[in-house]
Amino acid sequence: MLLRFSKMRITGFAFLLLFTMLLSFSHAAITPTSPLSIGQTLSSSDDIYELGFFSPNNTQDQYVGIWLKGIIPQVVVWVANRKDPVTDSPANLTISSNGSLLLLNGKDGVVWSTGGTFASNGSRAELSNAGNLIITENVSGRILWESFEHLGNTLLPFSTLTYNLTTGEKQVLTSWKSDTDPSPGDFVVLITPQVPSQLFTKRGSAPYWRSGPWAKTRFIGIPLMDVSLTSPFSLQQDEHGSVSFTYIDRNIKPPRIMITSEGPVKIFQHNGTEWELDFEVPANPCDHYGVCGPFGLCIMSSSLTCKCFKGFVPKSIEKWKRGNWTDGCVRRTKLLCQGNVTNETMFHPVVNTKPPDNYEFTRASNDIDCHRSCLENCSCLAFSFINGIGCLVWNQELMDVVQFSEGGELLSIRLASSELGLIFYLFILNSTDIIL
Repeated sequence: MLLRFSKMRITGFAFLLLFTMLLSFSHAAITPTSPLSIGQTLSSSDDIYELGFFSPNNTQDQYVGIWLKGIIPQVVVWVANRKDPVTDSPANLTISSNGSLLLLNGKDGVVWSTGGTFASNGSRAELSNAGNLIITENVSGRILWESFEHLGNTLLPFSTLTYNLTTGEKQVLTSWKSDTDPSPGDFVVLITPQVPSQLFTKRGSAPYWRSGPWAKTRFIGIPLMDVSLTSPFSLQQDEHGSVSFTYIDRNIKPPRIMITSEGPVKIFQHNGTEWELDFEVPANPCDHYGVCGPFGLCIMSSSLTCKCFKGFVPKSIEKWKRGNWTDGCVRRTKLLCQGNVTNETMFHPVVNTKPPDNYEFTRASNDIDCHRSCLENCSCLAFSFINGIGCLVWNQELMDVVQFSEGGELLSIRLASSELGLIFYLFILNSTDIIL
């Protein structure tokens, strides 16, 4: 009897172990006959990434997501059903006969799907070593859908921000609503179709932060990118303005760029034990878009300091004194740009700047030609000749200009000649080397 009872215990234990193993079984692929259920996962072949069901807020809400395997606490890098959590169980992720990936709830209702009709010979979903969930047609191997074309809040190595100027289609990062709510939040990161392109964070439709234009290996508004001669970023742009921006890093423990629910963009690296913050913007008051208003200059320091450019005065003295700089500055002397423009206007140089937004690229082979092209155009308010870009000019108000303690670019601003004469006269009066 004791022996029989012992065998029953062993059999019961073996059954429980087998059930647990089946429940946590890691799929090689999702197929019409092999769906993914709660408790099961799909892993990349190198065991870096894992896809499955998760609940970020300790409720019964279930989401399908991709995370970095074996890293605690869990780091989710992509979510399928951001707007529509599964609230009942069982649920499963499967593929229809036409190749559409379907998330079904316990009542066989479709909670989320990739949509469309694709496959004619069956299909399968696999998780690549880059963390990209890919649906392919069985016979042809043709890619039918991939998660890298439907980004969440994280840019992984080899995933891409895009903007197709012809079709208007774009791939952006969208923040979570909160740390525990993956539904779309307030902040979006996009690459712009300007020439040259720049990164933008927007809060709704309002600009929040920008990188400055791309100069071959760096964004000129991020001085830290000047430190290294090589860059883990690649930007490709055609003559029409369509652009793609890819983050390339071949570390075994992949880094990640994410837009947080509070607005900052952060780059994390894993040191083998924990995540380290490599980079964050905005990190300084001057990083916030247009904080000093039109024709205002934000001086990069530990506190917010706004100044007007030479030849400009605060638009509202009272607001300026109260520390409200958003109205910016206006010219003290109106430009009279007609006739011989060389004699009526001149340019004042400002060093170490993050050049303004709303720039236009013009073909000029050197800084002298760039100066001339702006001088001969009465609507041109400023110019800058930048290594890796060439000549940029501004025909609109100068917005979101920052002055760094080092690095940055030389920006030349158009002023009435009388203003520059006054500036030179004040310089003479204040010079200790001149005896009057």
